[in-house]
Amino acid sequence: MLPPELNPRTFRPYISASISAPSFSSSPSNNNNNGGSPPYSNPSPSSYNSVNNTANVIGNGRSFKNSRFSPSSFAHNARIAIALAPSAAFLLDLGGAPVVATLTLGLMIAYIIDSLNFKSGAFFGVWMSLIAAQIAFFFSSSLFATFNSVPLGLLAAFLCAQTNFLIGAWASLQFKWIQLENPSIVLALERLLFACLPLVASAVFTWATVSAVGMHNAAYYHMAFNCVFYWLYSIPRVSSFKSKQEVKYHGGEVPDDNLILSPLESCVHTLNLVFFPLLFHIASHHSVIFSSAASVCDLLLLFFIPFLFQLYASTRGALWWVTKNGNELHSIRVCNGTIALVVVVICLEIRVVFHSFGRYVQVPPPLNYLLVTITMLGGATGAGSYALGMISDAFSSVVFTAVAVVVSAAAAIVVGFPILFIPLPSIAGFYFARSFTKKSLPSYFAFVVLGSLVVTWFVMHNFWDLNIWLAGMSLKSFCKLIVAAVVLAMAVPGLALLPPKLHFLTEVGLISHALLLCHIENRFFNYSSIYYYGLEEDVMYPSYMVILTTLIGLALARRLSVDHRIGPKANWVLTCLYSSKLAMLFVTSKSVVWVSAVLLLAVSPPLLLYKDRSRTASKMKASQGYAHATVVALSVWFFRETIFEALQWWHGRPPSDGLLLGFCIILTGLACVPIVALHFSHVLSAKRCLVLVVATGLLFVLMQPPIPLSWTYRSDLIKAARLSADDISIYGLIASKPTWPSWLLIIAILLTLAAMTSVIPIKYIVELRAFYAIAMGIALGVYISAEFFLQATVLHALIVVTMIGTCVFVVFTHFPSASSTNLLPWVFALLVALFPVTYLLEGQVRIKSILGENGVGDMGEEDRKLTTLLAVEGARTSLLGLYAAVFMLIALEIKFELASLMREKSVERGGMRHNQSVQSASGSFPTRMRFMQQRRASTVPTFSIKRMAAEGAWMPAVGNVATIMCFAICLILNFNLTGGSNRAIFFLAPILLLLNQDSDFVAGFGDKQRYFPVTVAISAYLVLNAIYSIWEDVWHGNTGWGLEIGGPDWFFAVKNLALLILTFPSHILFNQFVWSYSKQTDSTPLLTLPLNLPSVIITDVIQVRVLGLLGIIYSLTQYIISRQQYISGMKYI
Repeated sequence: MLPPELNPRTFRPYISASISAPSFSSSPSNNNNNGGSPPYSNPSPSSYNSVNNTANVIGNGRSFKNSRFSPSSFAHNARIAIALAPSAAFLLDLGGAPVVATLTLGLMIAYIIDSLNFKSGAFFGVWMSLIAAQIAFFFSSSLFATFNSVPLGLLAAFLCAQTNFLIGAWASLQFKWIQLENPSIVLALERLLFACLPLVASAVFTWATVSAVGMHNAAYYHMAFNCVFYWLYSIPRVSSFKSKQEVKYHGGEVPDDNLILSPLESCVHTLNLVFFPLLFHIASHHSVIFSSAASVCDLLLLFFIPFLFQLYASTRGALWWVTKNGNELHSIRVCNGTIALVVVVICLEIRVVFHSFGRYVQVPPPLNYLLVTITMLGGATGAGSYALGMISDAFSSVVFTAVAVVVSAAAAIVVGFPILFIPLPSIAGFYFARSFTKKSLPSYFAFVVLGSLVVTWFVMHNFWDLNIWLAGMSLKSFCKLIVAAVVLAMAVPGLALLPPKLHFLTEVGLISHALLLCHIENRFFNYSSIYYYGLEEDVMYPSYMVILTTLIGLALARRLSVDHRIGPKANWVLTCLYSSKLAMLFVTSKSVVWVSAVLLLAVSPPLLLYKDRSRTASKMKASQGYAHATVVALSVWFFRETIFEALQWWHGRPPSDGLLLGFCIILTGLACVPIVALHFSHVLSAKRCLVLVVATGLLFVLMQPPIPLSWTYRSDLIKAARLSADDISIYGLIASKPTWPSWLLIIAILLTLAAMTSVIPIKYIVELRAFYAIAMGIALGVYISAEFFLQATVLHALIVVTMIGTCVFVVFTHFPSASSTNLLPWVFALLVALFPVTYLLEGQVRIKSILGENGVGDMGEEDRKLTTLLAVEGARTSLLGLYAAVFMLIALEIKFELASLMREKSVERGGMRHNQSVQSASGSFPTRMRFMQQRRASTVPTFSIKRMAAEGAWMPAVGNVATIMCFAICLILNFNLTGGSNRAIFFLAPILLLLNQDSDFVAGFGDKQRYFPVTVAISAYLVLNAIYSIWEDVWHGNTGWGLEIGGPDWFFAVKNLALLILTFPSHILFNQFVWSYSKQTDSTPLLTLPLNLPSVIITDVIQVRVLGLLGIIYSLTQYIISRQQYISGMKYI
């Protein structure tokens, strides 16, 4: 039997009146297949004339009207991601940090290239990233050491490389231009993915599972993954890039060449599914495969279980490559399935029932083998017959009912059910079969009642009288929970079939069952101990059971929601309950399931309860938003102990109150993101408040300010963690540093964010602006004084005044008032004057304070001098850093304001030019416009400087002074901290980019020459440093050269000075070029390039070598830029 999509249509297909001249629809057809929908679909006759416009012409006009290729997006991304996304994560874990770093860097470059609309470059960038990551993987991973075998290591390396290649193929399918230019390539890549993934993904998933849980049952893991990936990729599916309009051929049947896989790949997949798990088991357990009956059963199960799965998959077209005749396929399924079913049942009896559950079989042999076989074989036969649709007439219904009655009675006898009450399970089996054959809902509920009685008897008969404490509770309590869960599980299918008015019963049953399951698994997983007659043994509920039950619960809830068996609120509650169980895998708290459920219930309503964005009713109201945000905050507060335990596990010590509060605030802000993003995205104030909340949390995490005890609520868990006697006995009482100044920094940053987001309207109120600037200055000044200059009390006033002046200058420069342009130059002059005063006063105050301290007189004279000098140098270095930051901030603010002013003026002048050009009707307009566009970049600075007087002519001069002072202070810090590092100049010279064109001092300097100060500063610094190094080596008589150059004499000095002079031409030419950008002959920079080679090769001074390398780079850069200018000019001409 073929799937419905492959069956021929029962009516005559619609044939267009003119095939050679098809008509085109105005709306493009949707060629995307949903991952959960059937793989094929027959379009309606009205859609046969519609052809995708992009499928007509590709490249240079090549027509696709005779081709079955249809460009569209790749429709199987979700299906491919199921296999490749976890595989990629596993490979990244194997490769480690080198692979992650290489791949991240490569993908960032590819993304930048793609953002520049260079599609082919992005394509090759992705592939180069994967290749580089694979090379890094080979060098960083330890495959050969792990497997301790060269053949296995090579095989594993090949598997990793093949997986990486498939990831690249999947990424290639996302580039639409490849579909348009190379349609055959995308078809081949799609076929390659579906052909290789069942083999590769099952091997990688098995490898990862074996790494986690061991090798004993590896063949069964591989068999399970084989079945999953066979179902995902081997069931015949239509290609994403084949024209769907071809279904009008062959009577509506999809042609074979429209399918992704060919018969060859389907045959290989079938052979892999059936034989590879068996061969894998034989290879890994070859020494014990015939050692026992259980080992032989393993061989049979590993062959016949995939064989049965293959037969079931044939109902979805998996054996289309064998035959398409429905009767032949049905015969194959029945004959082969019967044999395979008998073998599987017998093997399961030996391998599972009698091996693991033999204690519950209450019938002596050989009757036990007979009854167990009847139970399992009869149940499997009935289930298989119903699944294949063989229960379709009266006779088959009678047989199915009889089998159900016999199987129920046999099962009851096997477990020791009293013979007197055997009719009870037989009647339950009868009603069970009747509910399926007659579709009778009362029959099913009768089965639920009778089955519940049988289950209750079984539990009480086997477990009720045992004196065992399991998972922190008695076994009797656990039996009650198990019986309740089983009864609910049996009742829910019947409740789901009730009329829509009674669906609330289904919702209540599902939620009750989910709560029971969460409680049972929470007790099993977090209370992992068993007590039996004074013996205590650790028992661990397996993690995979938590994951498995979670996935099954989520799938069941989604399916019932799609079928409208439950409402959206029930689906929301079920999703949160089942998802909360996963928190047990990461946090060991005994209440983590319930607090996680409460948190998810508070966070998820914007995502799950307000889905339909097209409807106004689906949007939250303002009151609902406030209510949800309040509930989120309360749920995070209940979640605080879990956050505390997670932070304690991460840091290895109890977190501070500030850190805990910060994470709670961050979690609250992040939990409110769905509310703002989905329902209040148009409300700017909501976004601003969310930013402030998250920023506050981050500041608390980073600064960890002290929290008053009256503000905190410490539970018994937190108190016990904080008052650890072991920590006090080991480390003693440690006096912590006062952290109250951190509150001032937090306040200052929050005030800045509030002003930036207009929460504080300083832009419109001058008085508020002044109060804001003064408050910011006081907060920052007191923080810096208390944190870094605590001993120099006299300087606190100067530092506070400095910070107040800085804040006033920056705020009123950004938001000027009527009189601020006249006062700000005096504020800047005050800051400049405070710098030397504070610097000198710091040394005098620190010396007096140190000399006046108690106990200093006991030290020697040399010790006192050394202590004094170190203290003064450290304090002065801190002051230099503070004033460098102040002048940098002022220079940046002025540069930003001047750039904004020039942009506004250029836009204004451009608008005037545009109005004049519209009024002009001369024929020379296009040429004149092009000329003005070329000249605009050079005319904007001059235009702005001429009209700067009205906006504040002092700004360029003040900005230049601040830039030069910042650069000078940074050079002083470089000499003090690093001794004059050569590398530092490359980081400090860009500060000079903040210089501005000044009409009074630097009139010739403009935007065109902005890189000149940087290059001149680098060259001059390195030249002076080189001269100083040569003089120092010669003067101090450093004998390190010895026999190499004859010692530090005139020969050393002359040689290195000569090599230094050889680097001058390249630097002089390049600096002239950077100043003027004037055209020079192409040979000039190339002629000076060889002069730098001796300086690089034979010099003894590192500064000269750096200058030589820079000269080579400067010459090549100048030549390339000049050449590019020449080519651009020729193109323009």
